[in-house]
Formats: sequence, C-alpha cells, structure tokens
Amino acid sequence: MKIAFGAAMALALSAAAAGARSFEETFPGHPGYDIEEVDQILRGLDYKTGHIDLPGGQAQLEVPEGYYYLDPGDTTAVLSDLWGNPPDTSLGMIFPSAYTPWDDDTWGAELDFDPMGYVSDDDAESYDYDDLLKEMQAETRADSGERVRAGYDSVELIGWAAPPSYDRTQRKLHWALELKFGEGEEHTLNYKLRALGREGVLNANFIGSMAQLGTIQRSLPEVAQMISFTEGKTYADFDPSLDKVAAVGVAGLIAGKVLTSKAGFLAVALLLLKKGWFVLLLPFIWLKRLFNRN
Repeated sequence: MKIAFGAAMALALSAAAAGARSFEETFPGHPGYDIEEVDQILRGLDYKTGHIDLPGGQAQLEVPEGYYYLDPGDTTAVLSDLWGNPPDTSLGMIFPSAYTPWDDDTWGAELDFDPMGYVSDDDAESYDYDDLLKEMQAETRADSGERVRAGYDSVELIGWAAPPSYDRTQRKLHWALELKFGEGEEHTLNYKLRALGREGVLNANFIGSMAQLGTIQRSLPEVAQMISFTEGKTYADFDPSLDKVAAVGVAGLIAGKVLTSKAGFLAVALLLLKKGWFVLLLPFIWLKRLFNRN
C-alpha cells in the first residue's frame, strides 16, 4: 500500500508539474527586462495551464492556451514584490498569456473564496439594478467623505461599466463599476465575476483600467468557463437540512460596499500601485523603472 501510495503521489506531482512552464516557454523569444530585480522575479514564476486544483478544495480551474495561472506563492511575488502592494492572501491569479505581469497592457484576475454559505438566486432577475446603482453611489459618496477626512483622495462611483448579468445555468454573476479617484483623468475599472457554490462564492476580481474594458469583456466568457466547483461543492449539491444559507442574495453580492470589499478598494489600490501613480509607496524596482523611462 505504501508503494502504491508513493507511486500515486509521484504521478500526481508529475502531472501537476507538466502544466507548469518557465518564462522562456511561456514567452518564447522574449528578451527579458533591463531591471534585474524584475527579470529575476518573472523568471522565477511557474506559468501554469491545464487542470488546477485550487487551494481549499472548493473549486478548480481548466486553464486553456492563451492564459496562465499563478499559484498563491507566485501571486504574492507579483502583487507584493513586483507591484509593491502589502502582502495578501488569495487562491492565485489568471493572466492573458500575451503579456507578462510587468507589462502595462496586462490585466489579472485575482481569485479567492468567501465561505458565506449558499447564496439564493431567487432575486437575480427581479431586482431593479438602476435603483441599486443609486444606492451604491450614495453609499460611495458617504465613504468618500470619510476618505477625504482621513487624508485620502475622494472617490466617485460613475456608474456601471457593465451592468449586472447572471447566468442561471452556470450560476455565475458578473458586473463592472467605473470609479474616479480624486482629480485623476483616467478612471478605474472594477470588474467582478462571482461563481456560486454550495458553501460560498468563488470570486474573480479583475485588475485593469477602463481602457481595458473591452479586452476584459471579451475574455470574461473564457475565464468564467475555467471555473468550476469540485464534486460535492457545487450549487446543485446544496442540502437545506445541513448547509448554511448566506445572509444576502445575488443583489446583495453586487451591493457590497464598493470601497471596503476586497474586490473594491483593494483591487483599485493594486491597480494604482501597479501603474506607478503612487510613487512614494513604490518599491525600489519601481523607482528604477521610472528613472529608466525618463
């Protein structure tokens, strides 16, 4: 039994490694980057495709050609070491394979799981999302006042960048918000995809700019198709006699505070730091990049 178990483990590790590609394999012919620290980080990542079992046992991915997945450790290297953000936990990130995480034109979808319980979708088609937007805008204005008093830029929820859409067959919800921070001319995109499961919600939070709205929208169906729940954890597996029911429905997922949810303020902060707008908070490699550009 021990020999069989060891062989099975070796086979599983081999299969997992088969989906991991090096920088050179993922971006053939790429010359690399002049900034040594950036080049070392990017060449140290495992760019994975194929079947991915996400940590926690709730969900899995099938990552096709044209995309790659970074596991939680490599995601931390990107978000913290490369983009200069505070350490955070996630289930990993999905990127388009046309770009490295250092390229300005890239976007990334950060994954996490919220064990809030089974979310009823009874209100998905009946809710007035125009009224919901007005409520969210009012709440954002109130939060913005608190931000200004604390010394941060104001924020304005401009409106839907993409209105809420729910796929009842796949039990997946997506919507996008357009936000304006301070007096900045470039507005921020906050695109969210939610997959409903038996015990909670798998979140995919897209980090990108308004200029990337069309690109992300075109990729959204493929990203949504990648995500599925493991056997026994699907929406259809819900048992009302055993399982926890979430305190919110589909409309409640959308109405969650724009700035206090991980998919709100944090995703915006990641984007702003990534794009190099908050110079005083950037790591040394970002400063070097700015000097090199000048």
